Amino acid sequence: MNSKELSLIISEKNGGCLLKCWIQPRSSRSTIVGIHDDSIKIALTAPPVDGKANKELIKFMAKYFNLSKSDIQIVGGESSRSKTILLTGLNKDTTIQTLIKE
Repeated sequence: MNSKELSLIISEKNGGCLLKCWIQPRSSRSTIVGIHDDSIKIALTAPPVDGKANKELIKFMAKYFNLSKSDIQIVGGESSRSKTILLTGLNKDTTIQTLIKE
């Protein structure tokens, strides 16, 4: 991933950043895989049933960006693999730098 690719996927809104994500459930470990089309591909260990993958996504992203779980919100695609999440309290540059350094 590079900053040019990420700048097309991430936008600032409502005091935070919107991130387009593509979710791969039932993975062996939770991690950010890379870019998938126009989204950040995230592998999660949780299955996509009863909201488990959504809960795992929030938990994983909070840890990854050093935010509280309440600062992470799924604002689109609640029941889809393609999701939009809001990271409250982060700007676009900080979000991009965090994703690049990993």
